[in-house]
Amino acid sequence: MRAAFPYLLVAPALIYLLAITLYPGVFAIYQSMFVVTFKAWNWAGLTNYTTLLADREFWQALTNTAIIGGISLVIQTVIALTISYFAYRDPFIRGWRITYLMPMLFMPSAVAFLWKLAFNDGRVISDLLMRLHITDGNVDWLGSIPLARLTLIVADVWQWTPFLFIIFVAALQGQDQEIEEAARLDGASWPAIFWNISLPMMRPVIVVAVTLRGIDITTMFTNVYIMTQGSPGGATETMSYFIYRQGFRMFNFGYASAASVLMLTLTIIVAQTVVKRAFHSGKN
Repeated sequence: MRAAFPYLLVAPALIYLLAITLYPGVFAIYQSMFVVTFKAWNWAGLTNYTTLLADREFWQALTNTAIIGGISLVIQTVIALTISYFAYRDPFIRGWRITYLMPMLFMPSAVAFLWKLAFNDGRVISDLLMRLHITDGNVDWLGSIPLARLTLIVADVWQWTPFLFIIFVAALQGQDQEIEEAARLDGASWPAIFWNISLPMMRPVIVVAVTLRGIDITTMFTNVYIMTQGSPGGATETMSYFIYRQGFRMFNFGYASAASVLMLTLTIIVAQTVVKRAFHSGKN
């Protein structure tokens, strides 16, 4: 009984985690095998999957997710590394670190409404560009594919760059100070120390942080739902919004479940490949 006591203590938490993670996944896989209506489930086998792989809208949503998420992730990583470098070195910037974290504390829906007001409804950005004589009139941010995607990228970068920043700063602070001091005594400048010593030492942390953020970006929904609704012409429809539209607007619940399963599988494969290659190459 004493040997089983620790397992009994963690059993409630384990059961809860399985209930909110394992069960929905298994249910989604099961549901994807049916053509689901409100009152009837008709067996479809792999029909939903084969139809999905031939669906142009599915591939467009997947491409949109990769483009918007990829550009946003690169920008976030570069900005977070830059700010973390200065916040780690400069006492003045270090004193304002809490300010850099504030965007992450806002609700995603509030951030989306804020940027929708700035870009579209309130024309704040357009007025600013006109005052700077960059544009001659109001900009239709949803009138072209690049501009519509840019609105989503800006909103995502503004809110979630702090997530990477706080991880990178913690990684810098956790490094062995003696190595940096030895390099500094040898005459190396701070930028050279960061590029040649700190950055390689941060590589495992960077890979994990960017992978986690990349996984989260694949679920981008709130900004799309509030700011663009997938326009123009589906150019900003991400996979999450595609699944939402199929399930809760077109009521193709089995089809939406199949899309969810495929997206989850693809995300796991990509994330596992990136992490495995990064850590394997780091051993060589």
